[in-house]
Amino acid sequence: MSRTLYLAWRYVMYHKFKSIVMVSCITLTTVLPIALGILLSKFNQQIVSRATSTPLVVGAKGSRLDLVMHALYFQTPPPGHIQMGEIQSVGDRGTAIPIHARIRAQKVPVVGTTLEYFNLRQLNVARGEGLIRLGDCVLGYQAAQRLGLNPGDTLLTDRENILDIAGNYPLKMRVRGVLGPNRTADDNVVFVDLKTAWIVEGLGHGHQDLADEDDEVKILDRNDQAITASAAVLPYTEINDENLASFHFHGDQNEFPITALIVIPRDLKSETQLLGRYQSQDATGQMSQPTVVVNELLSLVFRVQRFFNANAALIGVSTVLMLILVTLLSIRLRQQEMQTMFKIGCRRSTMAWLVGGELLIVFLCSAVLVGGLAGMTNNIAGDVVRSLLRAQ
Repeated sequence: MSRTLYLAWRYVMYHKFKSIVMVSCITLTTVLPIALGILLSKFNQQIVSRATSTPLVVGAKGSRLDLVMHALYFQTPPPGHIQMGEIQSVGDRGTAIPIHARIRAQKVPVVGTTLEYFNLRQLNVARGEGLIRLGDCVLGYQAAQRLGLNPGDTLLTDRENILDIAGNYPLKMRVRGVLGPNRTADDNVVFVDLKTAWIVEGLGHGHQDLADEDDEVKILDRNDQAITASAAVLPYTEINDENLASFHFHGDQNEFPITALIVIPRDLKSETQLLGRYQSQDATGQMSQPTVVVNELLSLVFRVQRFFNANAALIGVSTVLMLILVTLLSIRLRQQEMQTMFKIGCRRSTMAWLVGGELLIVFLCSAVLVGGLAGMTNNIAGDVVRSLLRAQ
């Protein structure tokens, strides 16, 4: 038996091109559905885990999926915005965490929220310190690496429309700290205080103190009662110790916009009451259960997966038929070799064992490659899924 396997091995090594083609066909046919299954398993694990940790989400009326994906991953635009006063609708039935995620800084989402969000997601500062004052920001682990920033550096927000010269100027934020790796969507965003996000949107601003200003370009008129400034005096684009006290907001903050509201109900009864309240036609927004929405999405994904599995099965059958064809043609071309072996005393079963040994070696080589590729896929699947969710 060992001698037969040795002859089979020598034959496989001599006909390298044919062997490589056969191994490649078997490997690709096998590893693709396995890799797809691993990726879908990781996708299911990550998105369900994220949704499970977020009991309820409130947002503007519209697509439930857009609202939930926005509240979970901050990438997709929300169906609209709701007012900060929506928190009052929750009352003492639970904890409401506002989310404002309409801003970008170097194309990285800037999420305005409160400290309760860090407690919900169990986010801890690895370097530097947490948010202290207006204009501070804390970077997620991956965002800090992508932007190449450290505590003490500054980060400028993006302008929504660079052609709008009369619009709000970008805010120069100070990087206060960097979060530790969380392996979730929170690693890829910049966190700021909710009021800082409102300042970026122009709902709050500060002004220069012109009492000691001598520049005639900035001062149009000065008297004992008032100072008239020119258009050269612009709102600050940086919040520091000198101008912090000058920043203020106009209007009722309960009417200021947020893009979503994460609600952690006090108990099951409170959750039922909140869901019932938002079923009313008079409700100013909609409330969704992320687990329900995500399960609906996954049911669609797994229905599509069935088509890929059927396609993989057909390709597998085609590969098997191809191997049978190649083997039969190889036997036909080796008739003279087989006649020689018969003449020196080999039985027909020996040739069958020889051909079987060649196929066994090919399948073993393919199995090793499939195992290695599957292991690599399993190692990088989490990062791949996170990058796909980040780029959605």
